[in-house]
Amino acid sequence: MIRIGIIGGAGYTAGELIRLLIRHPDAEIVFIHSTSHAGDKVADVHGDLFGETNLSFTGDLPLDDVDLLFFCTAHGDTKKFIDAHPLPEKLKVIDLSADYRIRSEEHAFIYGLPELNRRQICKSKYVANPGCFATCIQLAVLPLAKHLMLGSELHVHAITGSTGAGVRPSATSHFSWRSDNISIYKPFEHQHLAEIRQSLLQLQHSFRSPINFIPVRGNFTRGIFATTYIDTRISLDEIRRIYDTYYDDHSFTFLTDRNPDLKQVVNTNKCLLHLQKHGDKLLIISMIDNLLKGASGQAVHNMNLLFGLEETVGLHLKPSGF
Repeated sequence: MIRIGIIGGAGYTAGELIRLLIRHPDAEIVFIHSTSHAGDKVADVHGDLFGETNLSFTGDLPLDDVDLLFFCTAHGDTKKFIDAHPLPEKLKVIDLSADYRIRSEEHAFIYGLPELNRRQICKSKYVANPGCFATCIQLAVLPLAKHLMLGSELHVHAITGSTGAGVRPSATSHFSWRSDNISIYKPFEHQHLAEIRQSLLQLQHSFRSPINFIPVRGNFTRGIFATTYIDTRISLDEIRRIYDTYYDDHSFTFLTDRNPDLKQVVNTNKCLLHLQKHGDKLLIISMIDNLLKGASGQAVHNMNLLFGLEETVGLHLKPSGF
């Protein structure tokens, strides 16, 4: 049994992580740390867990009692915590923040995209979980990078649900603004671009082209729907073969011949990909649930790899339907 601690338990990704872990056959949550909710019942904060757990938040940090520590903290807070609290030697860490996603000699974290770094994750101790947009976009183009096919600019348009903005209401996330509305933010300069480029360069060292990324706020709660296009003269049949081969031994990314819709992946750990050719343009549609494949589901996938479990354990989830 994997004994687990969670730092930062009140947000959306933490709620999804707790939901997955209390149903995971090989996991036991030892503590969920929250300074703002210490003493409160978890189900009082995450109402969907009512009747499923009697756990309470705590202000204590019994780090010696756990095998794995998840960080569901705000960006910047994981590094502050690790700098202030020496971690037990055998403790493994999965960080869902952005603090350690970019490779550096100053830390030992492995970038936790299983479809790119599965072997390294299996042998690692510290894993930096990818960003949600970054996951969706990378899965759309990794096979192209593997075959050195990124020879022109990438154009990406991706729309995300309101849960991507976090649990705290803001001017652009509360219902009365978000409902029946749409807007772009951080065009061409979203923070996930750095990790996307890092991964593409890992597979194709020659990639130097711009990534023209337009993020969009959607008027739905969860999911990411991305469309990416690039110039290529290679036939669609050959490109499909490349994608099928790349993802053949990966458990959560699927190529579909049907034009997909977002509800097929919401509440699952799946990524769906759909390819189209329009003249010399290749269009790639990719979609994930931002809270699962883009965050907590991927974190549990990484946990399974860290501890030598079959990678799909605890992640056989059903889509939301209609």
